Amino acid sequence: MKFRKVEGGVTAAKSFLAAGVAAGLKKNEKKDMALIYSQLPAAAAGMFTKNRFQAAPVLVSREHLADGRAQAIIVNSGNANACTGEAGIKDARRMAELTGELLQLQPQDVLVASTGVIGQYLPMVKVESGIRAAVEQLQADGGLQAAEAIMTTDTTVKSAAYQVEIGGQTVTVGGIAKGSGMIHPNMATMLAFITTDCAIAPPLLQQALKQTVDRSYNLITVDGDTSTNDMVVVLANGAAGNQLISEENDDYRRFLLALQRVNTELSQKIVRDGEGATKFLEVTVQHAATVEDARILARGILTSNLVKTAFFGEDANWGRIVMAMGQTEVEFYPERVDIFLGDLQVTQNGQGLPLAEERAKAILARQDIQITVDLHMGEAEATAWGADLSYDYVKINASYRS
Repeated sequence: MKFRKVEGGVTAAKSFLAAGVAAGLKKNEKKDMALIYSQLPAAAAGMFTKNRFQAAPVLVSREHLADGRAQAIIVNSGNANACTGEAGIKDARRMAELTGELLQLQPQDVLVASTGVIGQYLPMVKVESGIRAAVEQLQADGGLQAAEAIMTTDTTVKSAAYQVEIGGQTVTVGGIAKGSGMIHPNMATMLAFITTDCAIAPPLLQQALKQTVDRSYNLITVDGDTSTNDMVVVLANGAAGNQLISEENDDYRRFLLALQRVNTELSQKIVRDGEGATKFLEVTVQHAATVEDARILARGILTSNLVKTAFFGEDANWGRIVMAMGQTEVEFYPERVDIFLGDLQVTQNGQGLPLAEERAKAILARQDIQITVDLHMGEAEATAWGADLSYDYVKINASYRS
């Protein structure tokens, strides 16, 4: 199966427009309002944070996705509209209402997302002005501007798009994301918006999204904190002209793989842009009893502050890895565990091997580091991605609100 990487992000697929504008929600003059619009009615699906404090736009977007349809996504950065009570809900609904009015859509066909500081009310005069400007500036090559507008502490835009043949037609899947800190998604302050011109039934679109999110965003961590605003949504407008995918056939599997590529790339870009991160860590747990066990162990390793600081300091302290594994709820046999840093084996059967200091030093000096854990129990495997913990992470988050 051939996939072709293309440019454009959320506007790479047919009949999608986007815009990113500065509405004055941030203290600088950077873009802070994004709009994504399908010129055709679209199937829609979403997954959301499981944090008990759920932001107003999360609650409103959940409601609007109940029928599996949506045609636009309005997003603001610089203000999370979280912990804002009924006023926050009213403001989120107003964002959908005004966007719908300007695009001649029903409010329930507009999804809403916000990201930024928690506990502050939206300056709705600025928000409404930003929405009007975004509608006026919608364009077929507006994906980059939209990607810039959803950023907060991000240092780089995060965009990806791929094409694949489905039913004799070229189908495109593209997306943008934001996220740098407060990253430990548990879905269903990262946001991801995916667009595709594939024709697919809403229930299968939701199923495909869940499958790919579980293998991408739900396997990344920067700091172990789950945001009040996490959201991944996808719009599918059918403009590619393929036969509607309404069952789990070869066409569905092709679409699933394309969606997986986009979500995996975006999730890894979030980790690479982790606040203060100097290392990109990939942990693979092999020969586990179940896939879920492997996922829990991999994320447990990556979430440990002691593991993360060891990699920042380029210290081959594998004892912190076994510590992190042992404090999870997963049952395994410590006496069988082998651990590798890159291609260097550091433990065998749960015991340390003589450490080749120079080889270890060279491996840990790399920006990308692979950690492999072999449980010697079953056939299941999972890979997760994370970052180290540096001095700069503390600096960035010590003064985020101010």
